[in-house]
Amino acid sequence: MSKQTLSFQAEVKQILHLVTHSLYSNKEIFLRELISNASDACDKLRFEALNNAALYEDAPNLEVRVAFDAEAKTITITDNGIGLSESEAVANLGTIAKSGTREFMAKLEGDQKKDANLIGQFGVGFYSGFIVADRITVESRRAGLKPEEGVRWTSEGAGDFEVETITRPERGTSVTLHLREGEDEFLAAWKLRSIIGKYSDHISLPILMRKEEWDSEAGKQKLTDEWAPVNKASALWARAKNDITKEQYEEFYKQISYDTEAPLAYTHNRVEGRSEYTQLLYIPAKAPFDLWNRDKRGGVKLYVKRVFIMDDAEALMPVYLRFVKGVIDSADLPLNVSRELLQESRDVKAIREGSTKRVLSMLESLADSEDSAEREKYARFWKDFGAVLKEGVGEDHANQERLAKLLRFASTQADEGVSLSEYVKRMKEGQEAIYYITADTLAAAKSSPQLEIFRKKGIEVLLLTDRVDEWMLAHLFEFDGKPLQSVAKGAVDLGKLQDEEEKKKTEEAAEAFKPLLEKLKEALKDRAKDVRVTTRLVDSPACLVVDEGDISGHLARLLKQAGQDAPKGKPILEVNAEHALVKRLDGSAQFDDLAHILFDQALLAEGGQLEDPAAYVRRVNALLTS
Repeated sequence: MSKQTLSFQAEVKQILHLVTHSLYSNKEIFLRELISNASDACDKLRFEALNNAALYEDAPNLEVRVAFDAEAKTITITDNGIGLSESEAVANLGTIAKSGTREFMAKLEGDQKKDANLIGQFGVGFYSGFIVADRITVESRRAGLKPEEGVRWTSEGAGDFEVETITRPERGTSVTLHLREGEDEFLAAWKLRSIIGKYSDHISLPILMRKEEWDSEAGKQKLTDEWAPVNKASALWARAKNDITKEQYEEFYKQISYDTEAPLAYTHNRVEGRSEYTQLLYIPAKAPFDLWNRDKRGGVKLYVKRVFIMDDAEALMPVYLRFVKGVIDSADLPLNVSRELLQESRDVKAIREGSTKRVLSMLESLADSEDSAEREKYARFWKDFGAVLKEGVGEDHANQERLAKLLRFASTQADEGVSLSEYVKRMKEGQEAIYYITADTLAAAKSSPQLEIFRKKGIEVLLLTDRVDEWMLAHLFEFDGKPLQSVAKGAVDLGKLQDEEEKKKTEEAAEAFKPLLEKLKEALKDRAKDVRVTTRLVDSPACLVVDEGDISGHLARLLKQAGQDAPKGKPILEVNAEHALVKRLDGSAQFDDLAHILFDQALLAEGGQLEDPAAYVRRVNALLTS
């Protein structure tokens, strides 16, 4: 038996230090990497055995075994896959970032390459063992070689490694990690099972561990000689849809989301083409408590060839769909070297775009369904998630039109559930714009004096009360060729809906009221940008509006509540020349007080707050006692 000492073919100290301290953010990933390598070795044997069945020797059932020895402080991962010859051990284990799997993939052609279920693409996964181990021993024999042609590879990761020939009757590889001080947490069956369940549960090969039983004399769990699988060895999403029941889909959702309720809807698809991936996506029935935390990572789990890579792969789903739960399993994705982070690429972009469109299609099928039960599902979805979906109008311009069709609002004709399409269908003949008003609450919107002329003429107005609405409207300017117009901005121009007699009457009132308007402008010069006769009030004495280019009072209040400075600006006071309170202004000895009362009442009516409530009370009291 010969023994030799060889040097690594790289600046190994620096590279292993990088692997151990920088490359991986989570220690437990070492087990995922080593199990993935073992799975790859079994897949390589399966492919080579297609042309040479003798490679199976006397062990046709492929498997991976994980064992630990608490006294020796070792963890051993064993597979009965293809194994390594001495030269392969030197070539593959002695050169960091040289992946035998990558070379094997390069040799496969055609359908074989398409079917190969191999994930070792970087050649550094093996060295992740040095995160927790100060010495690694590999014993292996390549399938087809004689027992005495086995190999043992040993290294402390400090600059060199030892290789020697050994006698190994069984085919395959055993990787033994001699744990560092302080890593005893991994010397527990429950810990190893939990890591396998998290990262390797869906690998198609059985992963076996020894069973435990209670030792009453020792007062602790004791390992038996019986081995049992600890992974499911089956991925639900990899199965044909016809083979999966609704109950199985729902149960899987509960497993990955920790939700107790069944999902509202789900979609399961396999996408083929330049980017190949499987997606199983769910829409929850209820909103989670942290839905409004935009920094919260998404709920989509990423797998590459059924090996878990990461939770919450936000790169695969836009932020406004952060409520979506599910799994995306890619045939191949560009990951960073540690296989923990996605690298931005055309493939990642294609998966994100495809998954986004699939979720929107799922929502459209609910919203536009002829089945009332399905439409009721969408109504439930909108109640919990509608405000979040609105974020997409400004963030996802490619799907803005589709998102606009999914929007639902309250209106002066219905308290909820009005779509823009329905609004357009109900528009009065001659109406050219979609009218809306924003407010803090539905009650405030409904009672706004700015709606009076629209109510009089039977024109429907959308009532927008979500905090995100003002931001959304900065990106949504029209729908179906109809511009969106705020009833609280600019002068009301009802176009064909306003007859000539009304226009003439308004013009005459403005001319007759001109001297009084000038006095009002002077009295309110510090508070109002302009004072003019209204075209929108019927019953109220006054209201506040802003110019088209200015931000609304509602948005200014939202910015202030968020701790941001709103752009400085003054509103326009519109007065109803036919109202008794406005008529009382003419010749009144308390003109200035009345003018300020009019302004303050208009501010309160739109949901604003008075800068000096005491002054308002004083003026009203003076008016009441005069």
